[in-house]
Amino acid sequence: MTLEESLETTTIHSVVGLVPGNTALITSRPFRAPHHTISDAGLVGGGHVPRPGEVSVAHNGVLFLDELPEFRKNVLEVLRQPLEDGTVTIARASSAITYPARIMLVAAMNPCPCGYYGDSQHECTCSVPQVRRYRSRVSGPLFDRIDIHLEVPAVSYREMVGSQDGESSAQIRMRIEKARRTQQERFRGRRIFCNAQMTSRHLKRHVELDDAGNRVLETAMTRFGLSARAYTRILKVGRTIADLEGSDGVLSHHVSEAVQYRTLDRGGF
Repeated sequence: MTLEESLETTTIHSVVGLVPGNTALITSRPFRAPHHTISDAGLVGGGHVPRPGEVSVAHNGVLFLDELPEFRKNVLEVLRQPLEDGTVTIARASSAITYPARIMLVAAMNPCPCGYYGDSQHECTCSVPQVRRYRSRVSGPLFDRIDIHLEVPAVSYREMVGSQDGESSAQIRMRIEKARRTQQERFRGRRIFCNAQMTSRHLKRHVELDDAGNRVLETAMTRFGLSARAYTRILKVGRTIADLEGSDGVLSHHVSEAVQYRTLDRGGF
């Protein structure tokens, strides 16, 4: 983290008593993984004396929600403001407190109640209404605020035990760190640290598509009926893909790849 991010994170953790006694400054990004039985106050904060919730404790880090549809719907819905604004405001009769909540949300879910919808090796036992009810536990507006949707297929035995010819974790880490340095340099002095935090003004300046890229995005917006929120997220992801590739401009294949990561906007897994 940058020094400014470390100071913010340490301040939040000190409020809830999570700073280790021998640590003056938290320098590693937080990772929080609350259980699906958590309350809305536990997730976003609350109480008689308003305290930060998990979404603020994960500020500048990762909030991981496993079995996403198992969280109560009212708990998930309170995530919409933090994901949009990067802050949480807790209002009481006498005062209101705003805590920072700029997070990377990572969530996992099964495709259906039995877990085998779309699996080539197992037969799904769920009816169509059951699958729809299961997925409707997570609202469309919340899905719309998640930048990347990916299907993770089952891994075969041979894939698990066989040799891997792809990039090593160390190589991927180096590529990601280089892209992050590029972004920090791009936004130096602007109080934002990565592409995900760009506003519309930043998008106009740093994401200029060529004719081919505009055609790809226009086709996707029209065919899949994407929202304005999805449009800005595709641009941000496309800018990040270009950074990982070391490209100064966002090209049409960067836009195409970003569109492919909107699986749930295209009607399912």
